[in-house]
Amino acid sequence: MKDRSILREKMGVYVVIGTQDCGYSVERTVQIVREALEGGVGTLQLRDKGSKLTADERFELGRQLQELCREHGTLFFVNDDVDLAVRLQADGVHVGQDDMHLAEVQRIVGPDMYIGVSAGTVEEALAAKNGGVDCIGVGAMYATSSKADAGEPIGPAGLKAIRDAVGTELPIVGIGGITLENASEVIRFGADGVAVISAISRAASPREAAHSLQGIVRSARHGQVG
Repeated sequence: MKDRSILREKMGVYVVIGTQDCGYSVERTVQIVREALEGGVGTLQLRDKGSKLTADERFELGRQLQELCREHGTLFFVNDDVDLAVRLQADGVHVGQDDMHLAEVQRIVGPDMYIGVSAGTVEEALAAKNGGVDCIGVGAMYATSSKADAGEPIGPAGLKAIRDAVGTELPIVGIGGITLENASEVIRFGADGVAVISAISRAASPREAAHSLQGIVRSARHGQVG
């Protein structure tokens, strides 16, 4: 059974990663993920966009990452590729506004898999909530070069507007241009967690970066104001 309280806790530090973020190397991707998980990442999303992998190679990468996640008690999500999520029996699947329709995703994955949807406006967030999603990824928070389809930044004010609209029950993770320097602001303005790409994949030490982010999120959560 799905438990949103577990999801909310686990998505404090949410890493999005694929081979395109790691020099198109499967080995490098696995190594970065291993180090990040050792640093305390609670949720990992495989987002392999524009890579050179075949479907079977992507499945094998997903299997390796999922195994690492299980070893560390980390939730494992797949971005966009609903069939791959089902094949791997992932913990969750995340879709964008231009991906498969939410009702179709729900029909395919069944009642036990978490479903996340991207939202950049209040209208998109409310539609996702009313459609029965388990969490929303809100952004782009800040300008980012890691995600070509991120859209214009909505900033903390945009995040707060979405949080105010959907209420306190729906878990929200902020994404887009989030760094060690601005992560606490994202939590203070209403997110339950921060989703990062380059803050981990380009870090000198993914382990230390993940550990630092965990501390920042934990402190910001305790000091969060409504």
